[in-house]
Amino acid sequence: MFRAILTVVILLVPAIAPADTRTPQSQAEISLGFAPLVKETAPAVVNIYAKRVVAVRSNPFSDDPFFQQFFRDFGQVRPQVQNSLGSGVILSADGIVVSNYHVVGMATDIRVVLNDRREFSARVMLADEESDLAVLKLEGAQDMPHLTLRDSDSVEVGELVLAIGNPFGVGQTVSSGIVSGLARSGGAAGGGWGYFIQTDAPINPGNSGGALIDVNGELIGVNTRILTRSGDSNGIGFAIPSGLVAQFLKQAKAGNEQFERPWAGINGQPVDADMAEGLGLDRPGGIIISALHDASPFKAAGLNRGDVVLEVDGLPVNTPAEMVFRMSVAGLDETVRVRAFMGGAPREVDVLMQSAPENPPRDTLSTGRGSAIPGLTISNVNPGVLAEYGLPLDTAGVVVEDPGEIGARAGLQPGDVLQRVDGERVGDTAQARDALRRASGRLVLDVQRGNQQVVMRFRL
Repeated sequence: MFRAILTVVILLVPAIAPADTRTPQSQAEISLGFAPLVKETAPAVVNIYAKRVVAVRSNPFSDDPFFQQFFRDFGQVRPQVQNSLGSGVILSADGIVVSNYHVVGMATDIRVVLNDRREFSARVMLADEESDLAVLKLEGAQDMPHLTLRDSDSVEVGELVLAIGNPFGVGQTVSSGIVSGLARSGGAAGGGWGYFIQTDAPINPGNSGGALIDVNGELIGVNTRILTRSGDSNGIGFAIPSGLVAQFLKQAKAGNEQFERPWAGINGQPVDADMAEGLGLDRPGGIIISALHDASPFKAAGLNRGDVVLEVDGLPVNTPAEMVFRMSVAGLDETVRVRAFMGGAPREVDVLMQSAPENPPRDTLSTGRGSAIPGLTISNVNPGVLAEYGLPLDTAGVVVEDPGEIGARAGLQPGDVLQRVDGERVGDTAQARDALRRASGRLVLDVQRGNQQVVMRFRL
């Protein structure tokens, strides 16, 4: 009886399985489990040991819950070597490796150890903290084992996956599970934003940067973080989709040291059920545009405030993070097909993916000794500055790139926008420099910090 049922199951599974997945084809494969797959793919997953120098403040009040709030900047700053442990995935025969930014970002020394115990020094080719991805190059590597990238948009919930990495530094470890969710955005760790593949394959500290592979041995994601209260895996792990990894690889090979993502130039929010009913949509979904910059490529394509972006290249976008991901995967200088609800009817338009324009020019300058705040580095606000600092689209004025020693003491921070100096509106860096030169006796700065307005008063 049991044998008959088992035969029926084996006959039915291939009939319902997606065309791009694979089930065991023989009794030998069933008895071996994932052993052939691990033997084929594990050599391409590496251990990464990184060192970075960080500034640590020696503060005698750091352990006192009361006094530490008053003496946060008290004590001498000393450099300290910090070690990090993680994993990486080899993606080319000449030794290009992808890992997480939080594993190798700002590292001064990177050592990569292969599964066969060979060791290589590595340098960072391209890194991006926002995406938590970094691309490395192994020095002197050739004929390396490597994995191929699968189109992450073809991944389905329920697929079998393996997570390969170096958890807790115990050595290369393989864990199995399924894809338990797609299009996960935000809240994966520390409230950070992103767009992830979710898996229940156990992922622990040290797995960061390791491989999430399918049953064909193709890379579908780079393990990056977990959702946990204890610090250990509880069955909810996240991987950065291979579609974004492919763009990082492309830009790294082109010589980019920083990742360039397309700029939307819009603000928006997800459409819920109440909004969908008011807009005349048959179901909730998409992003309603609340603001557009004049230089936005979406505005150039004919979209306006109140329109709803539904799809990018035929794939739904239901959160801002999902839209940023779709645009990043498309790549710069590419034209994407956007399906939107415009003027009460669905329409399709072409939108050019472009970086944030540097117009007007930044005209960056630093103030001299004759200034009320010497050593202050400022730039004109333009779309590039808006994107870099995450400023509201209607921001105007002069941005603080570096407050300098005196400016930092006064409370200025990078990303602050000077709007008025002693009541005088400053529209560009030259006006700000001249106004700071004329200040005497007292100084009043009207500053925009994010979405807040701050008035700062000083005696000179």
